[in-house]
Amino acid sequence: MNNNTTCRQAQLSRTTAETDIHLNLNLDGKGESTIQSGCGFLDHMLTLFAKHGGFDLSLTCDGDTYVDDHHTVEDIGIVLGQAFAKALGDKRGVSRYGSMTLPMDEALILAAVDLSGRSYLGFALDIPTARVGSFDTELVEEFWLAFTRNAQCTLHLRKIAGTNSHHVIEGAFKAAARALRQAVAIDPTHADELPSTKGVL
Repeated sequence: MNNNTTCRQAQLSRTTAETDIHLNLNLDGKGESTIQSGCGFLDHMLTLFAKHGGFDLSLTCDGDTYVDDHHTVEDIGIVLGQAFAKALGDKRGVSRYGSMTLPMDEALILAAVDLSGRSYLGFALDIPTARVGSFDTELVEEFWLAFTRNAQCTLHLRKIAGTNSHHVIEGAFKAAARALRQAVAIDPTHADELPSTKGVL
C-alpha cells in the first residue's frame, strides 16, 4: 500500500544571516494558508498558490527586507522547494506531469511541470514593468529558480498574452499551482508504482 497518501507533509526551518524561515506544507490539504513573509506582494502570491494548488501552507520569514526583498523571496523559494521534495518522498504513485493554461483577465499563462528529479526552469514570462508597487518583478524568476532547484522538478512558465504585470505574475503563480496540483496527485490506477521506466525519480 502506498503510504504517501497519508504522510505527504513537510515541516522545515532554515536560518541564515539573511533570513529565518519556518514552513509547514501539506500537499493533500484544503488550500488554507497563513503567510507572513515580510513582503506583501509575495504573501499575496503564496496565498493564492496554496489555494489553487489545494496545499495547506504556513510560513513565517524574518528577512533583511531593509536591504531589499531579494534574499527573502529567493530563500522562501528554496525552502518551499525543499518542502515539496520532502513531502513527495520517493514520488511513488504520483501523476508526475501537470499543465495549465490559465487566463487572468488580459493575461494568458502556460505552466507545465514534470516531477522528474531534474531541476530546470524554462522562464518566458516577459513581465512588462520592473516593479509592481514596491516589488521588484525580476524576483519572480529568482523565486521559481530557487523552487525548481530544490524541488528537483522541471517547470516551464510562458506568457502567451498579457500587458499588466500584476496579472502576468499572479497568473503564473496560479497556473504553476494548478499544474503542480495535477502532478502531485496520486494516480489511483498506479498508486504503488513509480511513473518512470528507470524505476526512480
